[in-house]
Amino acid sequence: MALNLEQHILDQGLLDGQLELWHNTFSHIKSMALKSALDLGIADAIHHQGGAATLPQIVAKATLHPSKISCLRRLMRVLTVSGIFATEHSDDGAVYALTPASRLLVGSANMVPIMNMLLHPILVSPFSDLGTWFQHASPDPDLFKLKHGKTFWELAGHDPSYNTLLNDGMASDSRFLMDIAIRECGGVFQGIGSLVDVGGGHGGAAQAIAKAFPDVKCSVMDLDHVVAKAPSGTAVEYIAGDMFESVPPADAVFLKDCLREIPLTTSSLSSINLG
Repeated sequence: MALNLEQHILDQGLLDGQLELWHNTFSHIKSMALKSALDLGIADAIHHQGGAATLPQIVAKATLHPSKISCLRRLMRVLTVSGIFATEHSDDGAVYALTPASRLLVGSANMVPIMNMLLHPILVSPFSDLGTWFQHASPDPDLFKLKHGKTFWELAGHDPSYNTLLNDGMASDSRFLMDIAIRECGGVFQGIGSLVDVGGGHGGAAQAIAKAFPDVKCSVMDLDHVVAKAPSGTAVEYIAGDMFESVPPADAVFLKDCLREIPLTTSSLSSINLG
């Protein structure tokens, strides 16, 4: 009996391990289900019904081929388990409701562009080569360049559609975050006469700061091809340049996301001229 109990414990450990492997192997299904929800406009369809909708109501509004209606229930099950939508039950069957997460996919705080950017195959596919990257001797290309032949920012300069995807995504992220940041931490901008947003794209963050603090002279520095597409008629000045060569002088340097996106080295940081 003791031996059988010991074997049972070992077997249970193996089964638990297998389950953990399955969970990790199929975890990408959650993010791909979210991408499908964006492509189909499911959050908008539910929002159109006042924030809660049955499956037929979603089908009537979403961009769904009729032959795939029977599969939509399975997709909604994944999206509810992952917390993107909530589910209730009524006499008409399951009712799907917006959650705090999916409410960010509709209305003025719309984060669809940044989600579309992060879930796009261009950004997702490099991770399939992560094991290969670890087998390369250092120094070697970053993971993105290994897959696409160009760095994250170089590709934006050569591919207009990717550049638009990137700029739209970053702008939506800035619109969402800056409203909250200014409300909660606006005191950090008090007393600043000038500010330069380095790698600020089309200036979503800088425009929010300039609107909230008109006395702060705000500028955005980014690469030539980004500044060339920047909007006109704003209170923000746009400056073309490379942050690894020099940064325009200002009372404050604002950095949002750009350090996270670019692999930095000690030598590249030490070469920056802060004017």
